[in-house]
Amino acid sequence: MIGGDLKVARRGLMFILSSPSGAGKTTLAERLLEKDDEMVLSVSATTRQRRPGEAHGKDYYFVSEEEFTRMRDEGEFLEWANVFGHYYGTPRSLVEDVLRQGKDVLFDIDWQGAQQLDEVAGEDVVKVFILPPSREELERRLRQRAQDPEDVVQRRMAKADAEMSHWAEYDYVIVNYDLDESEELLRSILFAERLKRRRQIGLAAIVKEMIGEG
Repeated sequence: MIGGDLKVARRGLMFILSSPSGAGKTTLAERLLEKDDEMVLSVSATTRQRRPGEAHGKDYYFVSEEEFTRMRDEGEFLEWANVFGHYYGTPRSLVEDVLRQGKDVLFDIDWQGAQQLDEVAGEDVVKVFILPPSREELERRLRQRAQDPEDVVQRRMAKADAEMSHWAEYDYVIVNYDLDESEELLRSILFAERLKRRRQIGLAAIVKEMIGEG
C-alpha cells in the first residue's frame, strides 16, 4: 500500500486523473483504489437518469435538475459542468470530510473540472493526464470497444483531440504504453506527493520533540 507505513499525520490530497475516452484511465483508477485503502473515489452528483446496475451513492448521487441548481447556487459543489445536456458536480462536504481524515480523494474528471478544482483548492490538488500510445491506437480502442456508427466514432475522436490539447495544464503526464508500467508510475507520483513537507502536518511536532523543544 502506497504511503501505508508513513508515521507522520498528513493532510489528504485531491488526485485528479484525466484523459480522452479509451486511454486507460478508468482501469488505472480501479487499480489504485483496489490496492490503496488511503484513497477514496469522489462520487459526483448528476441529473442524468440512473442506468441499469448503477447505485445511488456508489456510482453517482442522482438528483433532480432543481436540486442540482440549488446545490450549485448555494456553493455546495467544488466543481460542476454540463456534459451532453446533463449536469455533473462534486459535492464539497464529502470531499472535505475525507481530506480531514488524512485520506486522499481520487477524481475521474475532465480538464474543465480539473481547472475548477485547481482554482478552489490549488495546494491540495495533484493533476495527472493519461495519454494513449498514439492517436491511431486510441481510435482502434474506441472502435473495438463499441460498435458505433462512423459519425459517432469521429465525434468521439474530435472530443479526444480537444481533451488532449489540455495536456500541458497538468502536473504530470503519463503515456499509457503499458498498464502495469503506468500503474507503477501513478503510484510513484502519489507516494512522492504524500511525502511533500506541506502535507505532513504532524512533522513540526515530531521535530520539536527530537530537538528538545517539545
